[in-house]
Amino acid sequence: MNKRFWGLIICLFLWIGVNASSVRILEQIDDTVACNRWVEEQLARMTLKQKVGQLFIHTVAPVTLQKNKNSIEDAVKEYGIGGLLFSKGELNKQVQLTNLAQQWADIPLLITFDGEWGLGMRLEGMPEFPRNRVLGCIQNDTLIYQYGREVARQLREIGVHVNFAPVADVDNNPSNPVINVRSFGSDPKQVARKVIAYSRGLEDGGVMAVCKHFPGHGDTDTDSHYVLPVLNFNRDRLDSVELYPFREAIKAGIGGMMIGHLHVAELDNRPASISSEVITSVLCKELGFSGLVFTDALEMKGISDNADNPCAQALMAGNDLLLVPRNLKKSLESVMRAIKAGKLSEKVITEKCRKVLMYKYALGLSHKQHTELDGIKQRIHTAGMDSLLAAMEKAAVTVLKDSADVLPLDLSLSGNVLLSLSSSLSDDYPFYKELKKTVSLAWLHGNADSLNRIQERVTPAQQVIVAVHPNTNFQPFLPLLEKLAVDKPVVIVCFASQDILQEMPSVLRNVSAVVLAHTDKTYIQQYVADVMTGQDIVNGRLSVDMAGLWKSGTGITLDPDYPRSYTPEELGMDSKILAAIDTIAEEGIREKAYPGCHVLITKDGYPVYNKCFGSLTYEGKEKVREHTIYDLASLSKAAGTLLAVMKLYDEGKFGLTDKVSLYLPALRKTNKQNITIQDLLFHESGLPSYLPFYEDAIDMKTCKGGFSRKKPDAEHRLQIAPNVYVCTNFFFKKEWVSAVPSDVYSLPLSDSLFLNKDFKQVVMREIINAPLKGHSYRYSCLNFMLLKEVVESITKVPMDVYLDSVFFKPMGLMYTAYNPLKHFSKEQIAPTAEKDFLRGGPLQGYVHDEAAAFMGGVSGNAGLFSTAHDVSVLFQMLLDRGICGDRRYLSRATCDLFMSMKSKNSRRGLGFDKPDMEKHDESPCTPEAPASVFGHTGFTGTCVWADPDNDLVFVFLSNRTYPTSYGQNNLVKLGIRSRIQQAMYQSLMH
Repeated sequence: MNKRFWGLIICLFLWIGVNASSVRILEQIDDTVACNRWVEEQLARMTLKQKVGQLFIHTVAPVTLQKNKNSIEDAVKEYGIGGLLFSKGELNKQVQLTNLAQQWADIPLLITFDGEWGLGMRLEGMPEFPRNRVLGCIQNDTLIYQYGREVARQLREIGVHVNFAPVADVDNNPSNPVINVRSFGSDPKQVARKVIAYSRGLEDGGVMAVCKHFPGHGDTDTDSHYVLPVLNFNRDRLDSVELYPFREAIKAGIGGMMIGHLHVAELDNRPASISSEVITSVLCKELGFSGLVFTDALEMKGISDNADNPCAQALMAGNDLLLVPRNLKKSLESVMRAIKAGKLSEKVITEKCRKVLMYKYALGLSHKQHTELDGIKQRIHTAGMDSLLAAMEKAAVTVLKDSADVLPLDLSLSGNVLLSLSSSLSDDYPFYKELKKTVSLAWLHGNADSLNRIQERVTPAQQVIVAVHPNTNFQPFLPLLEKLAVDKPVVIVCFASQDILQEMPSVLRNVSAVVLAHTDKTYIQQYVADVMTGQDIVNGRLSVDMAGLWKSGTGITLDPDYPRSYTPEELGMDSKILAAIDTIAEEGIREKAYPGCHVLITKDGYPVYNKCFGSLTYEGKEKVREHTIYDLASLSKAAGTLLAVMKLYDEGKFGLTDKVSLYLPALRKTNKQNITIQDLLFHESGLPSYLPFYEDAIDMKTCKGGFSRKKPDAEHRLQIAPNVYVCTNFFFKKEWVSAVPSDVYSLPLSDSLFLNKDFKQVVMREIINAPLKGHSYRYSCLNFMLLKEVVESITKVPMDVYLDSVFFKPMGLMYTAYNPLKHFSKEQIAPTAEKDFLRGGPLQGYVHDEAAAFMGGVSGNAGLFSTAHDVSVLFQMLLDRGICGDRRYLSRATCDLFMSMKSKNSRRGLGFDKPDMEKHDESPCTPEAPASVFGHTGFTGTCVWADPDNDLVFVFLSNRTYPTSYGQNNLVKLGIRSRIQQAMYQSLMH
């Protein structure tokens, strides 16, 4: 960012405070100079009235009558509104009006949409996705992310830029008349996960997500459309429940927030939507939200009956954009009167307008907009959308109960009866037809046959399956079902809303099994039949409590390949021997090898050992958790750069014997022009093992006696390596490092240091000028730094973007990223240094490796951050020869080649590290590891080893460099990683 733009940012967010979270939408601005120029040009020619108009989102009907067109034209031209929100209507009419409005607009309009479950929520005949309560049952958050991407795609097709979704309210009040199924569930943490996944999908798809209804509308029994709901909770309760999903969404960088019309007495006596305490103090200053703040609709009686001049009050409270009533003239004039009376300053209006314009630029609204109407329905309704919808609805199916282990069904039983409770079923009944393929059973149509006849037929049955469909009067059958459940196995399958289940508690307490399918679409009926006959997997979890029956999170996994509850013994491993790993891991903490660690071992893709130990620091305030994110250090070579190399090799983009100079012209006519891709992968290029690139950024005049020395003295007291002592009292060159970020100094080295983006050229120059020393084996980070440049030369995109789109996001790796502070809160990440010798402060979320840091955090040798689970998924994909889930990422041939090929000159594999089968003392693995094992270690105290012979993956993640890495490496000295790996092999039962 340049100084002018940074000044703009400071002006915009000065009132927010230093804890403001970054907004992902703004990170999409490629040219901040152009953005600043456009924003200031618009402001310079606007009147005060036009600036006020930009803060109004005007609600209109999608009706193409001339009177309505005239009204919209007047709103756009006369009042200069900032955006439009259409009420319910037809697609073609909305698009026609959108195009007309954008044609009339001097500054392109922000087109907003209230589409919590897709276009079908507002537009007739458009795709409609399941409600959030159903989606909350899905365990794979990648599906929620893909759902967000798909909704964004459809919204962009119709010219929309902002979606008033997702609902971040917690559904913890069964009497709530307005939120209920719109919430992802009753567990705040699960709600937060789904909110973040959906929001990221929307915003990666180019549509701003707007969380609502802050500070939380879940635990009310009134509807803010008609009255002002009251929440009487103390601050501890609000923090742990209502505010939690919003806080996590803010940390994740969400772009928009909608304020609900709520009275939260603990925060303020005024309605939240016009309360500066709620918006400015809590939302912006305390929680650090710096995106756009929207009011809920200001014509709702929850606010219109409780405030005079709500538009002006809402702006004074901290809102940026107003969802105004249809009487636009009256609303705008009320704001102008407030300005004239001195209640609102022109400066505040200008800054809000500047902020809105900046977001418009980020969303692509710096030029005229037009939506192509021809073929729009076909573009919206695609086969890919149908496939995603089916995958989501299948993933939401939940087995709530199986107390008698009747699922999967015993196919040897012949006396099975299917009783279907439905108002209408045809002979082509999908559930029956699919079950009939593998189960011997008779079918009774409950609402067509008499109750007496049904009783006669089911009484002698060995097992009864009861299918409950929507819009069914099942009450007459409850006495019969209660009696049956006492006498024999009964399975209830609910192909309708879970509300139906809550009407039959006495039946559910006695039945053997309960399956909640949510819908009776044909493919869901077929899928549930396959699940019940052991042909498909189900792993949904209930999203909300069902009073007196089940808690949220309830669900049973049925997997046709493995029993749903298995022990290591069932996978061929001794659990008692695996338990010895606890002692080894705890020894490492006790001996100060690391403050905490996560150990994960999978067999055949299933976890047999998965435990977290210790804390993020030795002070022990934050415990290591399942989703603790670690700096992988050199493990990034195998988990990041190498995957990209394998993919490009797979696609025939290069050969292993290709010269690197073919892709990096700067190496031509140098002594490195003949280095091959294979040389780099085997570490046989002749390049030095390391180069202190950062020294080029240091002002050596401030280092008496040079930056480093072999022996300590008064100026060089800090040891960073054997026989290396450095000066810590130095300054960086101003041309390369700044304490203030800008368009030039755009690469963060730490919280307070920012690197000139052109320094990457210095790094490449150093590598080009580095001396070569033969082609024998010498491990070097420089090899993989060059491989990253090759990847980017071929793909034409940054390597982190490429890996994210090709591997990480499609594989559902929610916690894997370079420069993780762009995606996660600092508290989620393990720190790697209390005070770094180079950057002078703590490192938490910034890459520890100096070379990677001075490459902007994305380097071929280091920079990737991840969790144990995500790393295990990557390496299981390799063990499965390129397949993860139902998708192929790499060909089998490529996986076999890279997993097995080994250098003739060292233990090294093709990019992977391998066991040393001759010199066990020098091997990174235990002597029990077979030669087929491949993986890598990392300086920060990490490793992953995959074993194709035994289908094992071993992951060890720690932050052993905290508080400092300059002393003795007790992790290596104690052999923690190899001893854990040894216990793993000793546990194998041959």
